[in-house]
Amino acid sequence: MKLYVVGIGSGAEETMTGEAKKILAESDMIVGYSVYTDIVKKMFPDKEYYTSGMGREEERCRAAALFAASGKKTAVVCSGDAGVYGMASLMHEVAAQYEDIEVRVAAGVSAMLSGGALVGAPLGHDFAVISLSDLLTPFEVIENRLRRACQGGFVICLYNPSSKKRKDYLKKACDIIGEYRDSETVCAAAKNIGRGGEESRIMTLGEMRNYDADMFTTIFIGSEETKNINGMMVTPRGYKLGERKD
Repeated sequence: MKLYVVGIGSGAEETMTGEAKKILAESDMIVGYSVYTDIVKKMFPDKEYYTSGMGREEERCRAAALFAASGKKTAVVCSGDAGVYGMASLMHEVAAQYEDIEVRVAAGVSAMLSGGALVGAPLGHDFAVISLSDLLTPFEVIENRLRRACQGGFVICLYNPSSKKRKDYLKKACDIIGEYRDSETVCAAAKNIGRGGEESRIMTLGEMRNYDADMFTTIFIGSEETKNINGMMVTPRGYKLGERKD
């Protein structure tokens, strides 16, 4: 029995992949965190849903496995891409404990891509993606990864930059990065991508330190090559441009 894990992107129907919409349209049961199932219900109101809150990820995966085992075509939904800080890895782990369940992942547009498009082209060259959430990863490990990314010269994309319990984590990250990069380094923030209240802002690393981010914000920290071009954050790929001839 196949069990699908579906990335719904930002949640806007026009940015959801055709594959994701097809799977959800054909599913009997849709499982997910309540914030994301509420989004999907607007497009597929007649489906059966199993929802739960934050912190109950394993419970949702086990419920999905049982629904699939009972013969229902089941889809677990995540924002962005299910394989990027989503449910795909956990669903594979849980499903391995059940017989005859085959997990299939439908790719979605991750916030680093949709947010990157909103602020320009920040990921034009090598980059690293790091979550600042210490719910499952100790901050000492996160700090080490930030330092290694700086030492490698990568553009850095930050997920989960701040929350009610972690109000100062983005400031901490900027202070760490500031040990390696100039305070004028080009940075950007994309908030509520594809949803109501969408906003983006280009700023310096020094300004980013005091930016009011939340869990629906994606942060981009530029490399030494990153530029502000016409108010957009751009990391050149390295092409040698000739002079304009017209």
